[in-house]
Amino acid sequence: MKTLKDFNFKNKKAIIRVDFNVPLNDKFEVTDATRIEAAKPTIIKVLEDGGSCVLMSHLGRPKGKQEEFSLKHIVPKIIDIIGCNVKFVEDCIGDKVEEAVANLEDGEILLLENLRFYEEETKGDVAFAEKLSKFGDIYVNDAFGTAHRAHASTTIIAQFFDDKKCFGSLLAQEIESIDKVLNNSEKPVLAILGGAKVSSKITVIENILDKVDHLIIGGGMSFTFVKAQGGKIGNSICEDDKMDLALDILKQAKEKGVQIHIPVDVIAADDFSNDANTIVCDINAIPDGWEGVDAGPKSQEIFDGIVNKAKTILWNGPLGVFEMESFAKGTIALGHSIDNATKNGAFSLVGGGDSVAAVKQFGFADKVSYVSTGGGAMLEMLEGKTLPGIEAILK
Repeated sequence: MKTLKDFNFKNKKAIIRVDFNVPLNDKFEVTDATRIEAAKPTIIKVLEDGGSCVLMSHLGRPKGKQEEFSLKHIVPKIIDIIGCNVKFVEDCIGDKVEEAVANLEDGEILLLENLRFYEEETKGDVAFAEKLSKFGDIYVNDAFGTAHRAHASTTIIAQFFDDKKCFGSLLAQEIESIDKVLNNSEKPVLAILGGAKVSSKITVIENILDKVDHLIIGGGMSFTFVKAQGGKIGNSICEDDKMDLALDILKQAKEKGVQIHIPVDVIAADDFSNDANTIVCDINAIPDGWEGVDAGPKSQEIFDGIVNKAKTILWNGPLGVFEMESFAKGTIALGHSIDNATKNGAFSLVGGGDSVAAVKQFGFADKVSYVSTGGGAMLEMLEGKTLPGIEAILK
């Protein structure tokens, strides 16, 4: 696996695919700069070697060239984080860009305009990828968030660089962290899967059953398992058409010696709002008119014991509707448990949009071993798929 460490960038232009698809407010200010911060080590390494950086990224899902999706809006934030000037060019191919790249000196950074202003980017157009490839001596892919897409800048471009291509430090870390959980883990291995739907996690569950010793199933998806086993779940979310599948997963787990843990009690609410009336009840005896919205106190205690015995922990998905303060206790308690296990030597990987949002919101981001930056990409790796953006570098 070629990484930045395999290259000296002195007098070289690195064309780097970063993931600067960051949220902006109505004043076009960056509201979460995590992805820009994550790219910093790669950019600094190239500059310190004595090379220059040509950065390319997408932002949002524009239809053609749309002002609100211009990457020029994030230039001040990049300058702030990287700590040096960043030049910007209002296109990503063409004469203007060729000139800007030709004038780029060692130690300088140039950001190209939004790649998705051209539909050729998402279509994986070879001619478009070739034009981009002319802007660098070495291709660096550091965009894990888009590594599962066979787009021009993430996958197709790599074919124009033979052995002059590598993973950036972020992408290398992502690969190593997920590999550590799936293939090189210290036992016991625990996976915690939450969120609303079983259907979105089926392939993940099926792939990891051979790799884990314990599996906690929480959040909305737990009610499908409870109802499938004859429990009463009131008005709780449930995928009735996935109940047979839930029973099959339980059977597979038993055959493989994997212990599945489902909450034993829940906080139930009479309305889906932060100020609803709530009760604590057994998960398989939720009264009609009430819905489960968070893991209950007994479940939190049981999960704490399981987490603290684990040596490798994967967390994907919250245990409740954590966006509402009243229903965040289960997710916060789980965060504390994982924090404690990590302090005691466990390796903990958190990934997936909602769990990443939760660890940031509740201050756990620095207390786990690794927080993944790519939701969809991470899920596909957990499903056992080889991502096109990764495969293109390994070829």
